[in-house]
Amino acid sequence: MSAEYWPDRIRDQLAQVADEGRWRAPREFDAFGPRGMLEGADVVSFASNDYLGLSVHPAVRAAAHEALERWGAGAGASRLVTGSRPVHADLEEALAQWKGAEAAVCFPTGFAANLGVLSVLGGPSVRVFSDELNHASIIDGCRLSRSHVFVYRHRDLDHLDQLLASGGAGARMPSLVVTDSVFSMDGDAAPIDDLAAICARHGALLVLDEAHAVLGPRVEASGVCQVSGATLVRVGTLSKTLGGLGGFVAASRDVVDLLINRARPYIFSTALTPADGAAALAALRVLRSAEGEALVSRLASLVHRLSDAGLAPPGHPSPIIPVICGSEQAAIEASMTLLAGGLWVPAIRPPTVPVGTSRLRVTLSAAHRDEDVALLVRSLQALPLPATLTANRR
Repeated sequence: MSAEYWPDRIRDQLAQVADEGRWRAPREFDAFGPRGMLEGADVVSFASNDYLGLSVHPAVRAAAHEALERWGAGAGASRLVTGSRPVHADLEEALAQWKGAEAAVCFPTGFAANLGVLSVLGGPSVRVFSDELNHASIIDGCRLSRSHVFVYRHRDLDHLDQLLASGGAGARMPSLVVTDSVFSMDGDAAPIDDLAAICARHGALLVLDEAHAVLGPRVEASGVCQVSGATLVRVGTLSKTLGGLGGFVAASRDVVDLLINRARPYIFSTALTPADGAAALAALRVLRSAEGEALVSRLASLVHRLSDAGLAPPGHPSPIIPVICGSEQAAIEASMTLLAGGLWVPAIRPPTVPVGTSRLRVTLSAAHRDEDVALLVRSLQALPLPATLTANRR
C-alpha cells in the first residue's frame, strides 16, 4: 500500500460529501441570546436550544464569573482524580431534588451521559429496545454497549410490547427500553406513562432522555426513581433548558454509584468546568422560581401562537416546530429566503433526517421578542412549500 493511500482516501470521501450536496461547515454567529451578527448581517436565530434564554440571564452569568475567579477556567482532571469541586456536588444535589431522585451525577456533555448510561447498564447479556427516532447519542450508546439492540417503530407501543415478549430464550435476558421524552427533530413527545406500564409488565428498565422536555412531559417519580411500577433512569442536559453545557443522570443511589465506578465517559474525561457547573446551578435556581415559571409560560404561549397560525399542530408539546420541505434543495432555498429577511433557521438534511423529509427545524425561546415571532410567522406562511409536504399546516 502506497504512502498516498490515506490522503487519497480522505480526499475521495470529501469529494463524495461534496458530490452529494451535503458539505457542511460552521458559520460564525456573533450573538448574545437569539440576536446577533451572521456574516455581516443582523439576524434573529430560531434554531437555538436555549429555550428559556438562560444562557444570558444575569444571575447565570454572574455565577459563572464568580466560579471562574474562585476555581479557574478548568477542573484540571477527571472527577475521580482531582477534578471534583464543591460546585459539582452542589449541582448534583440540586439536580437530584429537581428530578425526584436519590442521587445525580454530572457528565461533561449530554452525549457523554447517554454513552455512559447505556454502556454501563447494557452489555452482551442485555436486550436494549430503542425508539427509531432516538437521538444520535442514544444510537451510539446502544452500539457501544454491545447489547442485543432492537429498534421499535416510533412511539409504537404495540410494536414495543411485541418485541419485549418475543425472542424465545432471549426473552429471559434483562431488558432495557430507552427513549427521548421529546424528539429533537419532530418535537413530538413519547407516551411516558404507557411506556412505563409496558416496562413494568416485562420487568424492563426505562431510560428516559429528557434533554428537550422544557414544556414536558412531566414525570412524577419516587425517590428511588420509579414511575408506574417501572424503574427509571433519567438522563438530562445542562445545555438546553438550563442554557449551559454538560449532562447528568438522575436515578437511585445504586445506579449513580455504578456509573461513577464504571462509566468510561465519567472516569476518563476531565470534569465539567467549575464555571459551567455554577452557571447550571444558578440556571436551575431560576427555573425553579416564580421567574422560571413565567419563562416557561411565555415559551408555551409562543408555541400556541404558531399553532394558531397553522404552523404547528394544536397542543404541540415542545418548542421544536418542524416545517417539512421534502427535498434538500427545497429546505436550503427556504432557509436562504428566511435569512434574507433577517431570520436564521438552518436547513436540516440527511443524514440527520430521512431522505425526503428535509426541513426547517424552528425552535422558539422565551427570549424571542413578540415582533420577532410575528415576523417568523409571516415569513413561514409566505414560503412556497408544497401543500402535501407542509405537515404542520392545518
